[in-house]
Amino acid sequence: MKIQGSCHCQAIRYEVESNGPYPYQKCYCSICRKTSGGEGYTINVSADAQTLNIDGEEYLETYRALLSPDAPQSNHHRRFCRRCGSHLWAWNSTWPELLHPVASSVDSALPKAPYYTHIMLKYKPDWIETFATGDDLCFGEYPDESITEWHERLANI
Repeated sequence: MKIQGSCHCQAIRYEVESNGPYPYQKCYCSICRKTSGGEGYTINVSADAQTLNIDGEEYLETYRALLSPDAPQSNHHRRFCRRCGSHLWAWNSTWPELLHPVASSVDSALPKAPYYTHIMLKYKPDWIETFATGDDLCFGEYPDESITEWHERLANI
């Protein structure tokens, strides 16, 4: 499916192909909470990085978080609009074929996921409610199942 998205000020618009368009996970780590806001998590979608087309690329900036004050920058590139600050997608050099549009930047209609995977709950502040259902999967850190495996399994539901 083709996914189209944009930043708030419309300086950047993008489209990308996805074989896994379900919103995948709610990540509660401090990096996702602070770069994406909302209820304190980021929801990612999975897409094919080689199919990314961008209008307004001159407005793109990259943020590579520090995993700790004395650690090197992470391999995770968060792309955002330098005009309005909207977090648009993430890309990690460890998995260069994957692109992760942030669901809040997607303008296309996405299919409703039958359940969510809540990750990095070990780092969630007490004031944030997960609203996890009985079907949701919850992990203190990362699950063993990859995003690709999760989407493959959901394709059979």
